[in-house]
Amino acid sequence: MLEGIDVLVFDIQDIGTRYYTYVWTMALALEAAAENDVRMVVLDRPNPIGGDRVQGNVLDPAFASFVGLHAVPMRHGMTVGELALMLNETQRIGAELEVIRAEGWRRDQWYDQTGLAWIAPSPNMPSLESAAHYPGTCLFEGTNLSVGRGTDAAFQQIGAPWLDHEALVEALEGYELEGVSFEPVVFTPVRPGDGKYGGDTVRGVRFTVTDKDRYDPTITAVAALVEIQRLHGERLSWRSSHFDRLAGTSALRAGILAGASLEELTADWSEQLREFEGLSRRFRLY
Repeated sequence: MLEGIDVLVFDIQDIGTRYYTYVWTMALALEAAAENDVRMVVLDRPNPIGGDRVQGNVLDPAFASFVGLHAVPMRHGMTVGELALMLNETQRIGAELEVIRAEGWRRDQWYDQTGLAWIAPSPNMPSLESAAHYPGTCLFEGTNLSVGRGTDAAFQQIGAPWLDHEALVEALEGYELEGVSFEPVVFTPVRPGDGKYGGDTVRGVRFTVTDKDRYDPTITAVAALVEIQRLHGERLSWRSSHFDRLAGTSALRAGILAGASLEELTADWSEQLREFEGLSRRFRLY
């Protein structure tokens, strides 16, 4: 496919989350460019949920897949250009790589502060609000709960016909999580791409960002999983291998099933993130 190509250009909008596959397409393209002595240019773009926060766990390489090819956090806080530079060096890809910086962007800026129009990078990423929750709510893709695909609020809400959504909201409010509010909702997915509850009445919980500088969607999603397991352990089911690929570990699912608390499940995340930031900081362009 690369025969006769002088330069391979990557110019695609990422949303700052490990599961979003565009950056892994970029990583594989980097490998192909290196193998075929083709120069690669990455046209950098803003990280729409900011570049000054890293959150979640860091993927265990044993669980590498196309929804997480290398050891980065759920919310990685990097741009596509920065990731390209980091992967090219740390994975010893060795491609001839040039990154064209995005002019005028600061790490603390979210997409709505750039003056750029939001153009959905994929059908189920309709808004910045969806992107803000995606680092957490995408985990529910590995369960039998809907993430709102087939609605206009994909990844802003989760639910199932059997969910006691009011009890779940009450439980989540008890955590006093910062930067987010919860609301019991009812929605009906229309031709959802994941095949979950199409045409059915779904009882769900809507997540709304109230302070984006304090909100941690990864912690919030794990809290929701803990409480759904407590409320509906007999109804909650897992697409185990897919959930573990998304989570980047089997320990999270195993811990939830064993009744571990939110604090126990996330106890080592801070150390993982410190190590990642120590590595990634030298590849920052902004």
